[in-house]
Amino acid sequence: MTDTLASQSQAQLSINTIRTLSIDAIEKANSGHPGAVMGMAPVAYKLWQEFLRYDPADPHWANRDRFVLSIGHASMLVYSLLHLAGVRRVESDGTITDGLSVTMEDVERFRQLGSSTPGHPEADLTTGIETTTGPLGQGVATSVGMAIAGLFKRATFGEDLFDYDVYAICGDGDMMEGVSQEAASLAGHQKLDNLCWIYDSNRITIDGHTDLTFTEDVEARFRADEWAVHRVNDANDLDEIGAALEKFRAEKNRPTMIIVHSHIGYGSPNKVDTAAVHGSPLGAEETRLTKETYGWPEDSSFLVPDGVREDFADGVGARGAALNQAWKESYAAAPEATRTAIGLMLDGDLPDGWDSEIPNFEAGDGIATRKASQKVLGTIAPRVPWLISGSADLTGSAASGLDTDLEGTFTPGNRAGHELHLGVREHESAAQSNGLALSGIRPVWSTYLIFTDYARPAIRLSALMELPVVHWLTHDSIGLGEDGPTHQPVEQLASLRAIPDLDVMRPADANEVAEAWRVIMAKKNEPTALVLTRQSVPVLDRDKYAPASGLARGGYVLADCEGDPEVILIATGSEVHIAVEAHETLTVEGIRSRVVSLPSWHIFEKQEQDYRDQVLPPEVDARVVIEQAATLGWERYAGIEGTIIGMTTFGASAPFKDLQQYFGLTHDAVVDGARDQVSRRG
Repeated sequence: MTDTLASQSQAQLSINTIRTLSIDAIEKANSGHPGAVMGMAPVAYKLWQEFLRYDPADPHWANRDRFVLSIGHASMLVYSLLHLAGVRRVESDGTITDGLSVTMEDVERFRQLGSSTPGHPEADLTTGIETTTGPLGQGVATSVGMAIAGLFKRATFGEDLFDYDVYAICGDGDMMEGVSQEAASLAGHQKLDNLCWIYDSNRITIDGHTDLTFTEDVEARFRADEWAVHRVNDANDLDEIGAALEKFRAEKNRPTMIIVHSHIGYGSPNKVDTAAVHGSPLGAEETRLTKETYGWPEDSSFLVPDGVREDFADGVGARGAALNQAWKESYAAAPEATRTAIGLMLDGDLPDGWDSEIPNFEAGDGIATRKASQKVLGTIAPRVPWLISGSADLTGSAASGLDTDLEGTFTPGNRAGHELHLGVREHESAAQSNGLALSGIRPVWSTYLIFTDYARPAIRLSALMELPVVHWLTHDSIGLGEDGPTHQPVEQLASLRAIPDLDVMRPADANEVAEAWRVIMAKKNEPTALVLTRQSVPVLDRDKYAPASGLARGGYVLADCEGDPEVILIATGSEVHIAVEAHETLTVEGIRSRVVSLPSWHIFEKQEQDYRDQVLPPEVDARVVIEQAATLGWERYAGIEGTIIGMTTFGASAPFKDLQQYFGLTHDAVVDGARDQVSRRG
């Protein structure tokens, strides 16, 4: 060890190791964001070494504190921590391996294909990453759901088993994003005293100094949102950092914001406090000069000095192992029913009989699919005690209320409530649902389909992270009528269907809704956009038509003809009924037609080719599709020559029946389309 290294305290040596590993990784990749890591390394070190309750040998320990890097561009900060702390890799089946989550090879292969160190942290890829971050604001927004989950589990299972805290490091960009305000407002209202945001106030963004765009008083904003706010005037002062974190630990009535004044690119002689160090490597010469500033060997590369790994082992490692062992003893002493429930929750499994009371709806009377969904959920929720349903101020209108007594509403006075009032905060509603899911909770949240435009970034992340979130989306078409085009979704179905690994499911009637929930609840690693009607739709006679269980395969033959069909009618949701009526008319006319209900393209495309060809025979290219939404994408099922009846404009304000006629979304349009398709092939 060189004299300059030997002269550094153990803490300073470890901090500079975090900094230089990050600088070297970014320099080798010729890509990345070194500045925030250089400035915030002391804060992260102090948090991990003295406060974070985390066991690197058991990184999925149920009662661990959660560490969220909302400034995901500074990913080398968390990768360096995971590597130095010796966090073990966990396989997809939950097996803890002897290997590291982030090896030195991974550090050296930062931002390269196949490494566990992508440009922004990904929860499903790297053990120890609690949530995928990168889009600014998402990390802090998700942390609110994690905190809610922690308090809910504490109230449900006892504080001996769950008493963890949630820490999120955020930055100026997070503070500018609107979702952070939604999240802060909700967290303050709910008095989430287990939540701490640590704000890296370095006052630099890509464009330059924050004075260009951001001059608000962040402290005043958070105090107005009912947060405790503390300041750290020097990000390098470990004692000052520790004092602020102690204040958070002592806080029992509100979330905490710690504002840390840091210097982006700390140690860089020529780039400190400039935008040049935000999102670009330092360059060879500046790297040399910076290492000189740190008292680091200038020609070193990926150096971890003796004692650094041991420092982390003696700090976060030893503390986490002891806390984990104490927790295991408490867990072993808990009642068997409690242990069973926690085991099922953490494994994503369901209790026996969870679906035993799902109703079968009688044919005839109409019921809105949102109302049917509420009835079904009301039978499931009491049997899955870790299910929480929330709504973005539409509990009654979206019909997502649990309609059952499950400890009432989650509030500061009742942490065991299963129902969440999320306010007019669509983006945060979806983001906090991701946080709930990452914590083992089965979350449902609701809004109108049109407002997924406000929630889309978080919906996309639920798919990227493979989380079983239920996005309950009602008022699914121009069927909502008089509210007009501002509230009538047109392009939203196509937009959601474009998100990889998101199952967009639009059931046709109440019994398809019931089957949808059987499919949804069985999922462990996939979100669902459950798209539901405002208006009533008839319950189909399943003695006459095919059973709704066909939904489990994404699409199925609902009504058929004698012999081979001449034309296939394809629809989703409420338009299935129009297709069925058209089928009956065509049958009377002697035209052989088939009706295919296609509630989930996503599931249907996963079926074997033989099944898909049975439902949609390739030789029958006379096809008519009807859906009250944008026609984009339907070509894959209608074919080039097929007829697609849908929306090519925005809607209008008028009674629903008038709108159907005006836009040509009618039985007559389907019949005419079918006749034309058949005649062209005759």
